[in-house]
Amino acid sequence: MATSLFSRSGSARALSHRDFTLLWLGTLVSNIGTWMESVSLGVYVTQVTGQAAWTGGVAALTHLPSLVLAPLGGALADRFDRRTFMAVCICVQALLAALLTVLAGTNNLSVPWVAAISLLNGAFSTLVIPCATALTVAVVPPEDLHNALSLDSAQFNLGRIIGPVLAALVLTKVGIAGALFVNTLSFLAVLLALAGMRGAASTLPPKAEALWAGIMRGVRLAWTDPGIALALGSGALVGLLISPFVGLVPVFALKVLGGDATTTSMLLTAQGTGAVIAAFGSGALAARMGRRAFLETSLLLVGLCSAAYWLSPTLPVALVTLFILGAVYLVAFTGLKTVCQARTPPELQARVSSLFLLLVNAGYILGVWGQGALSDRVGVRPITAGCALLFFGIVVGMRTLRARGLAALGT
Repeated sequence: MATSLFSRSGSARALSHRDFTLLWLGTLVSNIGTWMESVSLGVYVTQVTGQAAWTGGVAALTHLPSLVLAPLGGALADRFDRRTFMAVCICVQALLAALLTVLAGTNNLSVPWVAAISLLNGAFSTLVIPCATALTVAVVPPEDLHNALSLDSAQFNLGRIIGPVLAALVLTKVGIAGALFVNTLSFLAVLLALAGMRGAASTLPPKAEALWAGIMRGVRLAWTDPGIALALGSGALVGLLISPFVGLVPVFALKVLGGDATTTSMLLTAQGTGAVIAAFGSGALAARMGRRAFLETSLLLVGLCSAAYWLSPTLPVALVTLFILGAVYLVAFTGLKTVCQARTPPELQARVSSLFLLLVNAGYILGVWGQGALSDRVGVRPITAGCALLFFGIVVGMRTLRARGLAALGT
C-alpha cells in the first residue's frame, strides 16, 4: 500500500520527496495546534459575547493583515533564504501563542486581548504562507506540483480533524489554557522540519531590484496572464461568499443548532474529513475528467453544497453536508492555486502566491464579518445560504453567457 501511494500514479507520490515530507509533517503538527487554538478562541468569544458579529469579526482579524502584508511577504520570500525567513516568523508566532496561554492561565484573557493577538498572529501568518508555498514548489518536480498542493490542503484539513477533537477534549478536561499551551508547543515541529531540510529547498539568489519593483513585477504577471487573473478573481469570490462558513462554524453550532464546543468540534471534523478524502482521492477523477473540467465542476458544486449545509435542519444533516462541502471546497481551492503556480516562473512564485492569499483573505474578511453582522439582524440561514446561492449563480452565469468564460483556467 505504501509503495502504491508513493508511486508515480499514487495519490501521495509527492511524499516520496524527503524535504517535502519533512515540511508536510512539521506543518501538520503545527496546524493541529492552530486548530485547537481557533476552536478554543471561537467558542470563548461566542460564549462571552453571544454575538455572531464578534465571532466573525475576531476571525476576520486574523486575515486582515494580509491586505497590507501579503505582497510584501511574497517579495521577501523571493528575496531571502526561505527557510530562515519562515523560521523567524514561526518563532514570533510561538511567542504570541505563549502569551495567550499565560493570559488564559492567569484568568486575564479577554476579547480585546484575543482580538489584538489574532491581528498580530495574522500578520506573521501572512508572511509565512507564501514562503511555505514557494518552498513546496521548490522541493517537488513540476509533474508532482498538483499532488503536493493537494497534500498541503490535506494536512491542513487533517489538522482541522484532529485539532478540534483534541480541543474539545482538552477544553473539557483542562480548560482553554491547556489547549493554548499545546498550540505553543506545536510550532517546534515546523522549526525542526526546516532545520532538517537539505539544499534542494534553497531559494534563488537575492535580486538586485527594489522591493516595490519586485512586488509590481508579480502584479503585472497576474494582471496580464488570463489564467492567473481568472484564478485570482475566482479565489476572491470563494473567499467572499463561501469561505465564511469556516469562521462561523461556532455560530452555527451554538446559536442555530443549540450545541456546544463538542458540536463545533464535530462540524469542523466533518469538513476536514471530507477535505482529506478529496485530497487523497481526487487525483484519478481529475485525470479522467481533465483538470480544467474538474475545477469547473467543483466551482459549480461548492455553492450548492454550501447552501445545503447552511439550510441543514439537524446536526446529522449538517455533518453530512459539511463533509461533502469540505471535499468540494478543497478541490476548488487546490485547483485555483495550482493554476496560479503552474503558470508562474520560479522567481515569482511566492509573489503570485501572496496575491492569491491577499485576494482570498480580502474576500474572507468582508464575507465573515459582513455575513456575521447581517446574520445578527436577519438570521444566520437566510444570509449565509443566500451568499452561497449567489456564488452558484455567478458561476452559472459565466458558463452560460460566456461559453469560454472559464477556459483560461487550463494549465
